[in-house]
Amino acid sequence: MGEVLSQNEIDSLLQALSSGELDADDISSIDEKPAKNYDFKRPAKFSKEHLRTLEIIFEHYGRLISTNLPVYLRKNIQVNVVNSEACTFSEFSTALANPVLLSVVSFNPLGGNILLELAANLGFAMIDRMLGGPGNPLDKTRDFSEIERSIIDKILVVCVQLLREPWKNVVDINPVLDRVETNPQFAQIIAPSEMIAIVTLSIKVGDVEGLMNICLPYFTLESVMDKLNTKYWFASMKENNEEDYKDYIESAVRKVSMPIKAVLGKSVITVNDFVNLQQGDIIKLNSKVDSEMEIYVGNIKKFKALPGTQKDSYAVRVTSVLREEE
Repeated sequence: MGEVLSQNEIDSLLQALSSGELDADDISSIDEKPAKNYDFKRPAKFSKEHLRTLEIIFEHYGRLISTNLPVYLRKNIQVNVVNSEACTFSEFSTALANPVLLSVVSFNPLGGNILLELAANLGFAMIDRMLGGPGNPLDKTRDFSEIERSIIDKILVVCVQLLREPWKNVVDINPVLDRVETNPQFAQIIAPSEMIAIVTLSIKVGDVEGLMNICLPYFTLESVMDKLNTKYWFASMKENNEEDYKDYIESAVRKVSMPIKAVLGKSVITVNDFVNLQQGDIIKLNSKVDSEMEIYVGNIKKFKALPGTQKDSYAVRVTSVLREEE
């Protein structure tokens, strides 16, 4: 708001105009700041800073998906953040395909829900993998059956639970999968004119690539909007000094779970022999009893070890560490 003139200043200004000391054209020639158009139907509730912070959150979320879902799908998964934007909910809902996998997620303790939209081709590819197939999508898109819905629900529950950790620096959330809709008309969580933020992830399962869109209503994030900035984000991670930050990163890395397997040996048998295996049968392996076993961390051969027992459990004793050059 501009400065308010006192009555004496107004009188002096009028006197100067009447005496000719001040020209009215000089006043009108003063440069004014250009006015900006403001669309009340599309209020700018999400700034670029908000969207950038959301991208950082979901970059972390993408890394969690790429390390957790391969356990269920037994397939390499790549996840990247493609874009983030703000729009109205009606623009988002009208652009949805049919059928589509829409997960309605309760974002407790924040009010309201968010939506996770998974492309149908990714859904069918994941179902195919969980049923033992190569992970190919359908040639012709169709609706999901009840059995397929129950199978993909397990993957979506995992995706929802993975939202906890990326949001810890902003707020401790307890996301719960309320329901999964395949028809966009049944997923109207807010008014069509309400503003939302959309973060788009590109997910590649083997050779199948598709998009996941996360719809975040302003109504749901309103109470934590002040925390959605990079200064607050990094300040909460890096509190007082470098040592605290180093300890935080180290503790976070230590919590990462990795699958480890010890391979006793390999053998080739017929399907008939496999079907008729009974307790006590012996399978001849391609390794000797006193030979070292190979220990895999994930899919990487990392250690050599000898088999043994620890109390009542099977165990291995690491004898050597395999370097990358080996």
